[in-house]
Amino acid sequence: MTVSIEHQGEVAIVTVDNPPVNALSQAVRQGLLDAVEALDADPSVKAVVLTCVGRTFIAGADVGEFGKPPMPPHLPDLVARIERAAKPWVAAILGSALGGGFEVALGCRFRVAVPSASVGLPEARLGIVPGAGGTVRLPRLTCVETAVDMVTTGRPLGARKAAEAGLIDAVIEDDLVAGSVAFARAALDRPLPDALRDRPAAAAAVGFWESAAKTVAARAKREEAPLRALACVRRAAEADFEAAIAFERETFLALRGSAQAVALRHVFFAERAATRPPELAGVTPRTIRSAAVIGGGTMGAGIAAAMRDAGLPVILIERDDGAVERGLANLRAIFDGAAKRGRMSSDVATERMAGVTGTADYAALADVDLVIEAVFEDLEVKREVFRRLAAVCRGDAILATNTSYLDPERIAEGISRPERFLGLHFFSPAHVMKLLEIVPTRASAPEVVAAGFALARMLNKIPVHAGICDGFIGNRILKVTRAQAERLLLSGATPADVDAAMRAFGLPMGPFEAQDLGGLDIAAFQRKAARTRGETPFAPIADRLCAIQRFGQKSGGGWYDYEPDDRTPRPSETVAAIITEEGKDWPRRDWDEATIIDSIVWPMVNEGARILEDGTALRASDIDLVKIHGYGFPRWRGGPMHYAQANGLDKVVEALSTFAGGGLADPPCDFLLQAALRGGFSDAPR
Repeated sequence: MTVSIEHQGEVAIVTVDNPPVNALSQAVRQGLLDAVEALDADPSVKAVVLTCVGRTFIAGADVGEFGKPPMPPHLPDLVARIERAAKPWVAAILGSALGGGFEVALGCRFRVAVPSASVGLPEARLGIVPGAGGTVRLPRLTCVETAVDMVTTGRPLGARKAAEAGLIDAVIEDDLVAGSVAFARAALDRPLPDALRDRPAAAAAVGFWESAAKTVAARAKREEAPLRALACVRRAAEADFEAAIAFERETFLALRGSAQAVALRHVFFAERAATRPPELAGVTPRTIRSAAVIGGGTMGAGIAAAMRDAGLPVILIERDDGAVERGLANLRAIFDGAAKRGRMSSDVATERMAGVTGTADYAALADVDLVIEAVFEDLEVKREVFRRLAAVCRGDAILATNTSYLDPERIAEGISRPERFLGLHFFSPAHVMKLLEIVPTRASAPEVVAAGFALARMLNKIPVHAGICDGFIGNRILKVTRAQAERLLLSGATPADVDAAMRAFGLPMGPFEAQDLGGLDIAAFQRKAARTRGETPFAPIADRLCAIQRFGQKSGGGWYDYEPDDRTPRPSETVAAIITEEGKDWPRRDWDEATIIDSIVWPMVNEGARILEDGTALRASDIDLVKIHGYGFPRWRGGPMHYAQANGLDKVVEALSTFAGGGLADPPCDFLLQAALRGGFSDAPR
């Protein structure tokens, strides 16, 4: 049974058992409703404890019911029935009580939790608002500031902070069920608090709502749900309970089928599936209990920091003692910076560093489980590193290269036991960015590839399987983006026009601002390597800028001019002159915001289709995850491939054909044309 009842004297214990996360399926909702009715009718019961089997409380809605017609009993009705129960209910929370699970807990008269538990209303992250009274009951339990922060950001609160905010009545240090029963018995000896529906909402300070609206709008950018959630909390604070409940439900239903909610659900499911891809089903990953990083620069230090955050002991290898000290200093700066920003205590920062050993001696790697190379992007340098690693590491140790563009097959040439080798492409800063491209070679053993995905789970990253090509998935599309941006300049747009349009689309910065921040010389280095391979990269303006050493912010000028100690981009006469000269033979046109966006995003989709066609990506959703987590594509648009499907692939094909007719883009590829006929993308050919 999904819901069962047992008795300990006058206290009934209602237990939900719906693995893996006790989601609020129809069977659970019905079971809980039946339990309320039965226990209200049982004169021997004076109080009820609601608990769950497993590692978590009710974690929220049943994702298997997403997109399907709702079946009764509906969650708002269940929560209201628990709230009006004749016997007081105590929610005994372990693990997470999120979304609908927390709304059920809010319907209970009391809430207790173990110290490791957390509570939250994450619906705004899915493009909706709570739909079972969360925004209405919360400000009747805590201050409006806490309520607004929780419902507009979706961030959960740990048990102790939740207790400080009044959301939890007691933190149970020992056995949760026994402690909850004892709490319920003690509560029967005192006057019961009013149900939340009968309590007044917390008052807001003068000007609070106007200030909160500005803060939420700035943080949400163009996401709809956070501001709509704010409106729900405000209505809860200013109207009676029934009016506020009706407003919340109306808002929930209006958002549930919105484009943003559909896109965010797509991303949610893609992220859930990413860590356990079907092609590795049944494969046991090699165990990783210790790690080493070769190279202590920005990338290497970031990777080492991510490993330490996951609790892995780390050995940091550099070429000599001086470089070791610099690498350790880079790593220490990461942890000290996190401590200064309040993201960890100074004691935790010290503990992180204590788990790192710095050395120039490769012999120290004799017994590590995983080694990640993060040295300069030079083929021969990397090959030499792996020759040394192959000589000192255990035969079953995983050897990984962090390369952005180089071919892992060529890096691994000649090493012994090539089945233990693979590419792990981290994104900088590696301790912050969530994307990890996992790039197997032909020889990589399945259990080694599976270990890469297991590592991503340990590091709280989103892993994506990527095939071998120049730039893998993300940087391959980035090259197209940059080429498209230059075509726009050659045909009449300015860097500021393009950047403004892409910011309006939802990117954190435009393509030219991003290049100035990262450095134009990095892409120039890759173009030089491509030309050596006989390719012809398109970057006429960028090449001219690099030739006069305009590398971006670090050189005082790139696509824009910069004043000393000021990162504000300013239009550059030098750049304007180069654009005019390079574009003299190009047809000029007037570009508006929407057409600029289309001329950049649809070629990205076209390249994504090619990536699916040649198997570099296995799923369209993988491309979406790469662009969202590695390149700032707006999450609420669902990624480029989802965005294209939502807009209609036939329209994308038509727009690309028009751009191609003017020499402003490649024509739609065959895979995209076929997808448009089918009405959607299929997985990569196998």
